[in-house]
Amino acid sequence: MASSPRTNGRRTVAVIGGGAVGVATASFLLRDGHDVVLIERGGIGEGASFGNAGCLNPSSVVPMSMPGTLAKVPGYLFDPLGPLSIRWRYLPTLAPWLARFVRAGTRARVEAQARALKPLLDDSYGAWLPLVRHAGAEGLILRQGHLVVYRTEQDFAGDALGYQLRRDNGIAFDVLREDELWQFEPSISHDYTIGVLFQQNGHTVNPNRLVRTLAEAFQRDGGRILAAEAKGFLREGAMLRGIETDAGAIPADAAVVAAGAHSRRLAASLGDDVPLDTERGYHVLIADPETAPRLPILDASAKFVSTPMETGLRLAGTVEFAGLDAPPNWQRADYLLTLGRRLFPGLAAHYPEGRVSRWMGFRPSMPDSLPVIGRASQCPDVAYAFGHGHVGLAAGARTGQAAADLIAGRAPAFDLTPFAPTRF
Repeated sequence: MASSPRTNGRRTVAVIGGGAVGVATASFLLRDGHDVVLIERGGIGEGASFGNAGCLNPSSVVPMSMPGTLAKVPGYLFDPLGPLSIRWRYLPTLAPWLARFVRAGTRARVEAQARALKPLLDDSYGAWLPLVRHAGAEGLILRQGHLVVYRTEQDFAGDALGYQLRRDNGIAFDVLREDELWQFEPSISHDYTIGVLFQQNGHTVNPNRLVRTLAEAFQRDGGRILAAEAKGFLREGAMLRGIETDAGAIPADAAVVAAGAHSRRLAASLGDDVPLDTERGYHVLIADPETAPRLPILDASAKFVSTPMETGLRLAGTVEFAGLDAPPNWQRADYLLTLGRRLFPGLAAHYPEGRVSRWMGFRPSMPDSLPVIGRASQCPDVAYAFGHGHVGLAAGARTGQAAADLIAGRAPAFDLTPFAPTRF
């Protein structure tokens, strides 16, 4: 197999993964003048990018593991419908990840993690705009804010550290109480008495259509999309020569791994044992809902987000650790509907067949809530861009630009040291 020439800075680059991060990366690489092929085993935007809550939140700098997490772990094991659950059979596999997760939750570490996430998530809406406008998809992203709601002052006080982390990183918010909250968002139950409004946050009304539209623009501009599964890398020493796929060998002299939850095996083949695991997230979508909020709302206690989409009201969230192969627990999706009725009393008590759809997908999750962005240890021609957990869409554009910078030999706009694949 002949290798591709490296003349005038132009390279043949393979991007592995057709989600939000992969499509953004491929698009920025194409803008740099490279010959780019996007390799995706399934449909473009059909993984986590299909079913997420669609949020573009600079405010999401608060890590998942926080002080006090260890005390909550037993509850995760005994509540299969809780905001975070762990299947018993998966516990032995998850144990090393879980130990790192708990260790990541010290005060000093969460402060450092929040500082690292700040530039990655900064102005998430604006970061996507160059690609979105070029694709003619401006109507798919909005900046209408994001609301977090609480039932009691005690619940709100329990998140005090998270709000301090946001203040420390320059993220503005307004606290709304009772009448002010209910007037701002009339659709919610008056059982919720406190709201926190992040006015600079945005969202997409259809994450799947957004990613597919960006991919269509990528193809229109000369990029290629290959429906195949990447199996490994073809190298001569430390130099990349191609990607091994189930459709044959693809010549490439640079690559980016952006395969989400499926990235760990590819990184391991390049000498990086990355502690990536999989959070299984669920959603239910109500078509033609009787009521819907004007902007995305996070129920802080139940840990789910309700987002008004062009296809209906999406109730998305929760975390389940059970690996890539276990069957879905559709009770978790159904329970989201119960929680949605609690938040929005105007929703119907029952829905006929066809009004509600369910989905389960895989979030690529790192124990310290920081993605992996950096060069492969044994092959600097390969860059990593995966492991974003709950912020893949929000961080997708800035991650894609950073990965393109690495391939071009430019200094990225922010420090990648906290995201290094060798940090563990």
